[in-house]
Amino acid sequence: MNLAIETRSLSKKYGHTTVLDELTIGIEKNTICGLLGRNGAGKTTLMSILAGQELKTSGQARVLGSEPFENAQVLARLSFARENQKYPEEFKVTHVLRAANWFHAGWDADFARRLVGEFRLPLKTPIKKLSRGQLSAVAIVVGLASRAPVTFFDEPYLGLDATARGIFYDLLLEDYMEHPRTILMSTHLIDEAANLLEHVIVLQDGRKVLDSPVEEATRSAFTLSGTAKAVETAVAGRHILRSQALGGLRSVTIAGTPDEAMRSAAATAGLEVGPVSLQELVAAYGLLEGGEASLAAAHSHAQTTFEAEEAIR
Repeated sequence: MNLAIETRSLSKKYGHTTVLDELTIGIEKNTICGLLGRNGAGKTTLMSILAGQELKTSGQARVLGSEPFENAQVLARLSFARENQKYPEEFKVTHVLRAANWFHAGWDADFARRLVGEFRLPLKTPIKKLSRGQLSAVAIVVGLASRAPVTFFDEPYLGLDATARGIFYDLLLEDYMEHPRTILMSTHLIDEAANLLEHVIVLQDGRKVLDSPVEEATRSAFTLSGTAKAVETAVAGRHILRSQALGGLRSVTIAGTPDEAMRSAAATAGLEVGPVSLQELVAAYGLLEGGEASLAAAHSHAQTTFEAEEAIR
């Protein structure tokens, strides 16, 4: 595969604490990939290592085919956007944009000015006096206008209201379509960002529990809902990822795809079979222990069923 980002058995430890544990991933060039997981899952650490800002403990990390740490050729071709970026004390927004032009060969000053207008950023205000949302907007402007072949967005929406987040998503997709590059974005607002993502990687306690195209991931499970007793009967022997109850009603997320027997039983019992959203799937696996093995089983079942259906067609 034509990979922009690749890790092999990548580990990072702080003393006795393991933040990344034997992580192996591969992200193809010109893909928007979501990096998801709970706080403390290792997302920021992974991006920091890939951006050459952290040393790994062991394993390999490659960006555009080379180790990024202290590699000027690689670092010149990537951008790491996060709202807690440190700047010199006297810097204003205008200074940040001027400096970004020095570090990014693909910098588009006209696009940067448009973004500043879209987010209503005050150019002459010192960075230290900006709100959290304004700091996020500064990071977004630099990340998008840099047009770097590899761009990392670490929770870029922090402090932004719903309108500003919508502007960000629209501009990211618009510019990506015109200027394809590899984008790795961490976010907790999965439903909002789901339509942007082509691939998804989910981390849990420094381990990979999901690494797949979004369409394949959401096909690996389904929901079943209705009366608690009927649901309990229908799911006997099934691999339940998550269960929610309200009064006499119950909804479960089940690994795999609904076969004809399940659909027939559900129809007879008055149960509703539905798809899972990416948000629901990540939430379901986030509640599991040993998620990687569970995910592998779910994907195997889903892929087998899909191939069988395709053969019938």
